[in-house]
This record gives sequence, structure tokens and C-alpha cells, in this order.
Amino acid sequence: MRLRFRFAKAGKVRWTSHRDVARMWERALRRVRVPVAYSGGFSPRPKLSFGLALPTGAESVAEYLDVELDGAADPAELAPLLSAALPVGVDVLGGVGDEGGSSLQNDVTACRWEIEIDGDLAPAVEAMLAADSVVITRQRKGQDVTDDIRPAIIRLEFADGVLAAELATQPRGLRPSELLAGLGFEPENARVRRTHQWIERDGARWEPIPLDATDAPLAFGRAS
Repeated sequence: MRLRFRFAKAGKVRWTSHRDVARMWERALRRVRVPVAYSGGFSPRPKLSFGLALPTGAESVAEYLDVELDGAADPAELAPLLSAALPVGVDVLGGVGDEGGSSLQNDVTACRWEIEIDGDLAPAVEAMLAADSVVITRQRKGQDVTDDIRPAIIRLEFADGVLAAELATQPRGLRPSELLAGLGFEPENARVRRTHQWIERDGARWEPIPLDATDAPLAFGRAS
């Protein structure tokens, strides 16, 4: 049996690395005594599979974790127990049973981001959307590579100090910091929040676990 959880990461814990978040989850699952399945071999590991990694420093109400079980459990009952066992700022927003299959990293085709910015990006956004190509230099495996990021920008709008962007994750994901670089804005001066991870197939689009991010308990300005 496999369970899938959707969780938020906000406030000071947003500076925690992806690896440390994985350790937090391992400890929480042990505390709640979830019957997690383990790999074999000399160093057994819990069978956990996270969705797309969140950039360090970004917040999110759309993070995902798949947990393989060696037994049965009710995700609805586990969600509040796991939230209580996790650090402040990491909250379980929902859970479902899942039959398994391909990984979220392969399934997710786009992410939606909200980026708080102190400044007016409207002219730069208008110019980017009108451009046939937007070429930036970014690192790949330690090497500088020149890429056209325009095909990865699905939707983009700026209003009331917030840049809302839907960015493709395949064949290679476009990071919010790279989008801001293409707009000529310094990424360190922005606050980033992921609100959705989308799966699109045969003209249909859905989230792994639907949730209206605007109603989620952690939003900009709600955690420090």
C-alpha cells in the first residue's frame, strides 16, 4: 500500500534543505508509528519518495510525499498526527491512498509560483511575453549553459507586487530564480511560494491532491 501526502513548508523552515526535510519526515513517521516499508540490503532505508524538490528559501503549499507501507493505515487519520510531529512550518494539508505507479517527478508537467517583489515588473513581463525567445545563462552539472527559457513560460502576470508564473517542469524545469534573471531582477530580493504542481495528460489537467492554495493555512505574511 502507498500513501500520498500534500504538505506546506513556510516561515523560517523554508531555509531548510530538501535533505533535512526528508529527515524530518522520517522522524515524524517513526514517532507516529506509521508502518513504513524499508528497502533491503545492508543499510535499509524507508521507502519515501518526494515530489519535485523545492528551492531552499522558497515556501510552498504544494509539496508531496509518497510513503510505501508494510501494512495498512488511514491517511486522513495520520495527517493531523504527522503535522503535530513535524517542525513548526511543515504542515500536512491532506492525504490519500494511492495504488502506486510512476513517480511525481515524472508525472508533474508544470508548477505555479507566486513571487512577492518590491518593484514594478509589469513592463519586463510584457516584454518577455511578447518575445520569441528569452536567452539566459544557467548552470547545468557545474557548467554554464545558454538556454532559451521562453518555451517553459506557460503563464505569467504581475499585479499588486506579486508575479504569478506557471512554469514547465519538462523536459527541464525552469526555476523561479532563472525566470527572475530573465526579467532582469535579482532573485535574492524576492519571496517565492509554490502554490500548485500540475499533471497534464490528453488535454486534462489535475493536481496529485487537489487543494485551493488560497485557502491553505500558510500564506505570505502568516508565518515568520
